[in-house]
Amino acid sequence: MSECKPLATPAAVTQSATPSTDEFENPTQYRRLVGALQYLTITRPDLSYAVNRLCQFMHMPTDEHWGLLKRVLRYVKGTQGYGLCITPSSSTDIHAYSDSDWAECPIDRKSTSGYAVYLGTNLVSWLSRKQRTVARSSIEAEYKGLADVSAEVTWIVSLLRELGLHSGKSATLWCDNLGATYLAANPVFHARTKHVEIDYHFVRDKVASGDFVVSFVCTKDQIADVFTKPLPAPRFQALRDKLNVVSQPP
Repeated sequence: MSECKPLATPAAVTQSATPSTDEFENPTQYRRLVGALQYLTITRPDLSYAVNRLCQFMHMPTDEHWGLLKRVLRYVKGTQGYGLCITPSSSTDIHAYSDSDWAECPIDRKSTSGYAVYLGTNLVSWLSRKQRTVARSSIEAEYKGLADVSAEVTWIVSLLRELGLHSGKSATLWCDNLGATYLAANPVFHARTKHVEIDYHFVRDKVASGDFVVSFVCTKDQIADVFTKPLPAPRFQALRDKLNVVSQPP
């Protein structure tokens, strides 16, 4: 596909009305290419959502999944010179963005979570992953996403303390769901969240101890949006810039 026409985004916003269920004739080739794209996500966080979705069909890819894979390759073709940019930063404060797309998967209705963790102005950790259990509300899906990023930030803080580089300030977690931010600060179990697994509630302990501050951010400023769903080209490109994925000089 070296001569293919480039595309502006790795995933289409619209889905096929009649998706193909025919098994792809060469699943080994599919797996080999997806594995290569997984390696590429080490320096290309903008590919995380699309590649994560492709990985979910490794066991039995269909012709439709092969089409989705070729779309990612067409996007890579047009952005071969892009990569994650790391620059000197005067700040060592940690702030992270967490987002979830509730019941996004049409097959099992599990939600997709994503986060982006910044050390100063640099992106140092990111994730796009389907949640392990089905969320019964958008608040629960967002709260589970907060739990994932809380675990990651806890590890980063521990590492920085060992290196003597931690600023001592509380990490700020940004979430675009008011219900989830209230739940993180409220020690009372609400009726509609009684079923949430206990291990997710360590977010509250971190907030109560002052390690984290969970704050609301409006959806248009939610950087982790790029890890949870396909986006239109202007929105995708704006968030890609905020991830510090930029065109590198030759």
